[in-house]
Amino acid sequence: MRTNNIASNADLRLPDIQTVLDELMAIRVDMVSDVAKSRARLDRVDPNFCDSARNLLHYLAIRRRDLRPLQLRLAALGFSSLGRAESHVLATVDAVLAALHRLAGTTWQPPHDETAVVDFASGERLLAEHAEGVLGASTPGRGVRIMVPMPSEAADDYALVHNLLQEGMNCMRINCAHDDSAAWLQMIEHLRRAEPVLTRTCRVVMDLAGPKLRTGPIEPGPAVLRIKPKRDVCGRVISAAKVYLTSEDSPYNANAPRGTLIPVPAKWLARLRIGATLQLTDARGAKRTLTVVEVGGSHCVAEAMKTTYIVPGTVLIHDQKGATKEEREAAVGGLPPIEGTIFLQQCDLLVLTRNLNPGRAATIDPAGQTLTPAEIGCTMPEVFDDICQGESIWFDDGKIGGFVEKIGNEHILVRITQARLKGEKLRADKGINLPETGLRLSALTAKDVEDLSFVAHHADVVELSFANTPQDVELLQQHLTRLGGPLPAIVLKIETRRGFEHLPDMLLTAMQAPRCGVMIARGDLAVECGFERLA
Repeated sequence: MRTNNIASNADLRLPDIQTVLDELMAIRVDMVSDVAKSRARLDRVDPNFCDSARNLLHYLAIRRRDLRPLQLRLAALGFSSLGRAESHVLATVDAVLAALHRLAGTTWQPPHDETAVVDFASGERLLAEHAEGVLGASTPGRGVRIMVPMPSEAADDYALVHNLLQEGMNCMRINCAHDDSAAWLQMIEHLRRAEPVLTRTCRVVMDLAGPKLRTGPIEPGPAVLRIKPKRDVCGRVISAAKVYLTSEDSPYNANAPRGTLIPVPAKWLARLRIGATLQLTDARGAKRTLTVVEVGGSHCVAEAMKTTYIVPGTVLIHDQKGATKEEREAAVGGLPPIEGTIFLQQCDLLVLTRNLNPGRAATIDPAGQTLTPAEIGCTMPEVFDDICQGESIWFDDGKIGGFVEKIGNEHILVRITQARLKGEKLRADKGINLPETGLRLSALTAKDVEDLSFVAHHADVVELSFANTPQDVELLQQHLTRLGGPLPAIVLKIETRRGFEHLPDMLLTAMQAPRCGVMIARGDLAVECGFERLA
């Protein structure tokens, strides 16, 4: 008797089966109805994606609801919570419905004209087929493909491409934002030459640059060279700083790292020998010494054990005995200016201008008060017509953030709210993100349309950067059709919040071609939606 009471109490705590059945049946009705309403769009889908497009519509219908209460009740009854149904949505719902009916003591079969065309097995099979259509066959023993972005050196280095293919590269990715068509062709020819040698195949993926918003130029800084030895955590020098003394008549030296060249008169340079010491007073008035450690045909290498600042006109004094003053002393020639930067801290103002005049840092009075705020241009001034007051704005992959405080005719004022406590340096040609702004920018720039003439005839896959709307996808399809020849697969790069919101419609549009895919550009998308929401 006591056991029966316990069983009865447990039964009372279980969800009502009929209630769960009714709720899941209502969801199924919506799923089937959505497919019927979208018949015109489905008719335009390529036959290769017909079943997948229907499955996508089923998925969108089920995800429009808050499934959590239903999922808890299904779990309590021991059923699937529908959480892993993406590749076979209707089949999963029908399986759960059939089991629920059996538990309720009834039988049920889906209507003959509404049965799932993508079942548990075909969902995985279609995914594998579509992946192979875009990315090529997978390597035995490895389900994923390896995509390798090509450096500029790949155009001149066949061995580099050969070795990458030999080590397992499945997709060669060429970014059209870099190099030019001549270099791209060289990269592809290296690949096609290596394929028969290694009996391997590799897809060529070309990434259109897209309308990337960037900061404009910045006034250069002073011409100063800082020589800094490497130190350990205690401040002890563990390796000296090296500089290359070169003739001011031909200062270029291919072996010298950037920012280490010091041009001096050729006759003075020719007198230097290994072990010679060079005395100087640097730009701060500090006494410093350079020691010559290597002598070459057109240069000498010297080392410094202390941080040294050298500017044009700094006098180097050779300790050679018996030499005249003119033979011992040499003035440093012209040095390149250092890269201009704008230092920004929280609460600072930044003026973002429509023009591309060189930007400048803020001017500060002796008391530390800002006289004029920092200023920088924007590479795409047309976005100013879409920006609204109060919207957020991010710079340099999210390192610096703020909001639009005021909008003028030729500029906007940005109040900085996000930066490290010690401040951040903003440089030229850094990305600008406007996640809350409805930008009316086409995903294809004039340069992209020009590059498509090459891409359409050489690439297996074209990646559409900053794909935001179905119209962006349609425009790319129209240009590819106009150019003729076999259509490359289209991959939508999702880099903005707007692109994510329009992803279902863009997918249905992309499915009008026989091959398509999606790339989640996690860097820009994380800036747009927040890293914590990216997953």
